Amino acid sequence: MRNTVRQELVARQLDEQIAARYPVGQRLRVLDVGMGQGTQALRLARAGHTVTGLESDPEMLKVARESLATEPAGIRERVRLIEGDGRETGVHFLPGSFDVVLCHGVLMYVEEPDAMLAGLARMLAPGGLLSLLVRNADALAMRPGLAGDWSGALAAFESDAYVNRLGLQVRADRLEDLTATLAGIAAPLQAWYGVRVFTDLVPNEEGLPAAEELERLLAAEDRAARTEPYRRVAALLHLCGVRG
Repeated sequence: MRNTVRQELVARQLDEQIAARYPVGQRLRVLDVGMGQGTQALRLARAGHTVTGLESDPEMLKVARESLATEPAGIRERVRLIEGDGRETGVHFLPGSFDVVLCHGVLMYVEEPDAMLAGLARMLAPGGLLSLLVRNADALAMRPGLAGDWSGALAAFESDAYVNRLGLQVRADRLEDLTATLAGIAAPLQAWYGVRVFTDLVPNEEGLPAAEELERLLAAEDRAARTEPYRRVAALLHLCGVRG
């Protein structure tokens, strides 16, 4: 359920931002950096866009290739998968090569993300959209606090580091800091959303409810994602910058 909520909300938000900036039916050039298993990359390819997926983990790349292989030929032709690091986009692509650049769930593994973000912004054509999904450092106390881990909650107030569900020590980002960074790389923030306000504590193995209940759940999460003050305590933040 947690992954379904994340992917569905990000898809809705991303489609909203694309529709606000490009004519209906325009085929866009999309770069998905750290694409994982390729959920968003394949979805955008099905919508008619040309997608390049960049992934450094060979296992994730294998899963993405297996998923792509099940798609019709017309969709497969629109997708290119490359093994590579998001910090080295300049090695693979020319500046201004893409209309949309996605970087979802990647920055938490990068200790100093500013250089990587500047590189991603350079990949965008003028007016291009940069979509970032990050862990919300301003809400790190929420998960341990709601779980009754008071020591963990108190420590989280003063930190941008946390241990994720894979057991890895990673970092989170603050909205204020990323807003300043995006302005500095000429891709100023245009919109932002929360992701997983209500369902972050759901166990990893939790399955999906019945369709009607799932739709209500997604409607509540979607409303919270764009409503103050709820979006500020979301587990994840989805930020959208536009290249000047």
